[in-house]
Amino acid sequence: MNRHRLLALLGVLAVSASAVSVPSSFAATDEKGFVITLPNEIKFEKNPAGSGPDLAVIAGDPTKAGFYIIRARFAPGVMSMPHSHPGDRHVTVISGTWWAGKGSTFDPNSTTPLGPGSYMLHPAGEVHFDGAKDVEAIVEIKGIGPAPTVPFAR
Repeated sequence: MNRHRLLALLGVLAVSASAVSVPSSFAATDEKGFVITLPNEIKFEKNPAGSGPDLAVIAGDPTKAGFYIIRARFAPGVMSMPHSHPGDRHVTVISGTWWAGKGSTFDPNSTTPLGPGSYMLHPAGEVHFDGAKDVEAIVEIKGIGPAPTVPFAR
């Protein structure tokens, strides 16, 4: 590979890496590119929709193209209504019990309880709902953005 081509490739990689950077509001990148974030450094924000879980962006930006990681914190009794996302979302339960439902009929009694360490794939375009019942639940969600929430309309 010639030198100009190598430099161009390195430039593209640098831009790509910066698109997946951690917000500086709670984590810093060291001189070698490592990022360490402790649990007490994660800042949850109220859900922009006004209802649903509190959200924290861990890496990337779910509103833009590219890889992202977010955490969603569901207070007891908070459940999302049926919705979908345009891309696959990979969900891992961090703490509590997260209740996952599939389909367009909102029925918290038909949900599956998932405890810490559990994983669920939300396939692109598939309608689902989820949340917490008796205890707070925190889940980590990974995917490729943009990742809007699309409410299910009957």
